[in-house]
Amino acid sequence: MVEGGIAGAGRFEPGRDAQTVAGASGLRVGIGFDVHPFAEPPTRPLVLGGVVVDERGGLAGVSDADVVCHALADALLGAAGLGDLGAHFPPDDPRSQGARSTDLLAEVVQRVLAAGWQPLSADASVVGERPRLAPYLGAMRDRLSSVLGAPVSVKATSPEGLGSLGRAEGIACMAVALLASGSLSGGMGGATSPSTGPAPAR
Repeated sequence: MVEGGIAGAGRFEPGRDAQTVAGASGLRVGIGFDVHPFAEPPTRPLVLGGVVVDERGGLAGVSDADVVCHALADALLGAAGLGDLGAHFPPDDPRSQGARSTDLLAEVVQRVLAAGWQPLSADASVVGERPRLAPYLGAMRDRLSSVLGAPVSVKATSPEGLGSLGRAEGIACMAVALLASGSLSGGMGGATSPSTGPAPAR
């Protein structure tokens, strides 16, 4: 326990008081991470953030292997206390086979809303040696913001040749999501209802 505590409570007890603070503020933050290797042979499209970046040279995975959508989904689920993407869509689930990750992300948003939480914003950082993603980031932001019903920022960085990502063996993504309780988000004016939207931008 730590001296100080919450508003006269005396001592701070991390488990109890952290939940008290989160409940009182009506805000929660979640972190997500995903990584996939490139598919061999390179015959499937590379889809990132709901955008087809390359018609060939995609990532290996049960779904379309969109690491950006997967990281965002885990961040949303974590913030809402709903586990992770694999628990909701196991690899042996027929819904996961060849699925568009934007559809999985849209379903995650619906489950987060059903649990009483509203996405307020999200931020994702894509890590990979190739391809160059700068020309596609705007389309990713637009597509993902439409799915979440909230602003989504997407950035890209290079691992500078370090490790498996630096050897261009795959692509990873880290994401953070901010949620508000339903009662709080109703008075904030910025949140909108999510939309599954059209097929991924090409």
